[in-house]
Amino acid sequence: MKTHNAIRWIAGLGLALGLGGAAQAIEVGGLKFDDTVRVAGKELKVNGAGVRTRIVVKVYALVLYLPEKKDTPAGVLESSGPRRFSLGLLREVTGDDLGQAFMAGITANTDKAERSKYVNQLAQFGDAFVSIPQGKKGDVINVDWVPDTGTVMTLNGKPIGEPMKDINFYNAILKIWLGDKPVDSSLKPQLLGKG
Repeated sequence: MKTHNAIRWIAGLGLALGLGGAAQAIEVGGLKFDDTVRVAGKELKVNGAGVRTRIVVKVYALVLYLPEKKDTPAGVLESSGPRRFSLGLLREVTGDDLGQAFMAGITANTDKAERSKYVNQLAQFGDAFVSIPQGKKGDVINVDWVPDTGTVMTLNGKPIGEPMKDINFYNAILKIWLGDKPVDSSLKPQLLGKG
């Protein structure tokens, strides 16, 4: 009987320490994110994470998940299989303001010819943000690339918008942070695991 209790105690300790295979948490900007996630049945790991700061205000925490580590923008953009980035709000912001900031980041890092290829997806993307009346501190937006489905967005686990089919559009979103004119130059190396 004592042996059985000891085994249960050790198993309980293993679970408490996170040794039981459960996802561990990482902290970014005071918010907790899983260090592994499943997208389209595949396990993704944290590639990098950081906080978007505007002047001195912390705006959001960002975590990039990939099937395997990539330390260059090209490596991330050429990564095959599913991907995810999780954006956790660190202050209140309207969906409209967030959408406008994303659109400005896409515009700064793509040319007109590139954007013309996914005009419909840009409109869908903007509509998804408009559907968020007020983002609250701690809200998490996941933006996944799901092969054969497209870009899929959720807010606190609830779907927003419709899937957007083009992988190049997902990459255009990633270029907000990983492009030649990143919205936050200190965040770029962090997402690439160099920060």
